[in-house]
Amino acid sequence: MKKSGSSCAAPGAALGKLMSDKSKKSQKSAAKVLGLTKNAASQLLKLQKSQKKTGYGIRVEVSSGGCAGFQYFLDFAKVPDKTDIVSEEQGFKLFIDPTSAEFLKGTELDYVETLEMSGFQFNNPNVSHSCHCGKSVC
Repeated sequence: MKKSGSSCAAPGAALGKLMSDKSKKSQKSAAKVLGLTKNAASQLLKLQKSQKKTGYGIRVEVSSGGCAGFQYFLDFAKVPDKTDIVSEEQGFKLFIDPTSAEFLKGTELDYVETLEMSGFQFNNPNVSHSCHCGKSVC
C-alpha cells in the first residue's frame, strides 16, 4: 500500500531495534500475522506442484534491502526454524520469523494478474510507502 507524506527510519536501525527487542524463545503458534486470499492460495498450490514441493510450508520474510528499505521474500520450506511463528492459512503452513512478523501484522498476501504484471502482492497496512517495483517497502 502506498501512503504519502511518510518517511522511513533507517532500515538497518529499524530492523536492528526489532531484532534486539525480540526474545530468542520459540514461538511455535501465534495469532494470525498473515492472511492468504484464495487467489494466492491457488497460485501457491500450482507452484508447489510444479516445483515438486507438495507438503512444504511457505517461508515469509521481511529483510533489509530494496530501493525503499525493506523487501519481501517467499520460499518453500520443509520445516520451520526453531523460533518461527507457525500458522495455517488456506491449507498452507506459514513459517514467519518473529522479526518479520512485526512488519507483517495484519497483512494479506494476494496474487494478482493484470495486463501489466502478474505476481504476489502484499497488502500491508503497516507500510508507509513503497517503490514502483512493488517488491520494496518502508
